[in-house]
Amino acid sequence: MQGYYKVTCKEAPEVFMKVIPGHFVTPNSHINYYIDMTTMKSRLSEAQNAAKALAKEYISNTIIDSIVCMDGTEVIGAFLADELTKAGFVTINQHKTIYVVSPEYDLSGQMIFRENMQMMVHEKHVLILLASTTTGRTVTRAAESINYYGGHVVAVSAIFSAATRIGDIPIHSLFSPADLPDYKNYAPDKCDLCKKGVPVDAICNGFGFSRVN
Repeated sequence: MQGYYKVTCKEAPEVFMKVIPGHFVTPNSHINYYIDMTTMKSRLSEAQNAAKALAKEYISNTIIDSIVCMDGTEVIGAFLADELTKAGFVTINQHKTIYVVSPEYDLSGQMIFRENMQMMVHEKHVLILLASTTTGRTVTRAAESINYYGGHVVAVSAIFSAATRIGDIPIHSLFSPADLPDYKNYAPDKCDLCKKGVPVDAICNGFGFSRVN
């Protein structure tokens, strides 16, 4: 596995992601790049820059009451809520501010909301925020869970997304495979890297990666 290099967002030059070439296994696919967003999710300045770039898509044209943060994006989510609030964003919440929610997961990986959290999702216009998504399956499962609790998914944002939409909702992302021209993602049983005998470098998900060799 090689070292990382930076890719700058075309629409917001102050936002960048770190990418590492290799052979990586995600929960839903095999990919040839790991996108490291550790500092973007944790460093105040980087998280704020990412949130400002994401907010431009929604100001004045989408009602958002709650932001459901996945993949450890809570800091970005808080800044995103702040950006939308400062812009006079419309929300139906009585206190005129936006909830920033982190879901819980059961042993099967299903997103759940405890009773004390359900009021932040039930009958709310929800934005799902992720670090990255490759196939869109994680987003689909998240949307199904939110719908189960009575929420209405009106927007999906990701820092990087190979998928473009879930159902009739477009996925707004700061980076796409167009920023990595040779980016590939494969179904686990159809991975060209595996067929060529390229060893897996790491197992990864939205929280990070663990080397296997």
